[in-house]
Amino acid sequence: MSVRTPDPDWRDDEPQQQPPTNPGWLSDLELAEIRGRLPLLYVEAVPVRVDGLGQVTEVGLLLRANAVGEMTRTLVSGRVMYGETVRDALFRHLEKDLGPMAFPLLPASPVPASVAEYFPLPGITPFTDERQHAVSLVYVVPVTGTCEPRQDALEVTWMPPQEAVSPAVGDELEGGRGVLVRQALASVGALR
Repeated sequence: MSVRTPDPDWRDDEPQQQPPTNPGWLSDLELAEIRGRLPLLYVEAVPVRVDGLGQVTEVGLLLRANAVGEMTRTLVSGRVMYGETVRDALFRHLEKDLGPMAFPLLPASPVPASVAEYFPLPGITPFTDERQHAVSLVYVVPVTGTCEPRQDALEVTWMPPQEAVSPAVGDELEGGRGVLVRQALASVGALR
């Protein structure tokens, strides 16, 4: 039994618009248009290795070449698709960026360690993304397996927390993510 209220002008002989087969993915044109109109939701992960007591011993940062060929560091990150839970998006991007054998331990709670708001113009927040206005939920995620970066990352560099928040490494992180790494590690007591 349908509980849908019919549209007043609806007739059986009119063509029905079908939903897209995969509504979570956008074409490049659709994405560019949406980026110009709405903030997009992202997830970002700071991969860490922990000891038996759950203390962070190492932080994993991705090394990649940016659009102009410069070597930069970044975090695991990506958009949340329509109809996708934050947890599913986080797991998808961890597997995409670190490989299927990383074995991430997703947090029991969907509450992020930090929230970052990226703007296309610098100076509004510490975070910039020239393409868009975006809101990112940031998680600290322990990984227990072998990380083999995929997609555009060249390698995962593991370093002690104090090195990961050093000014030299912070300068290599794009879009203000050095601040984000510091906030995320502080949220789990990794900075002393």
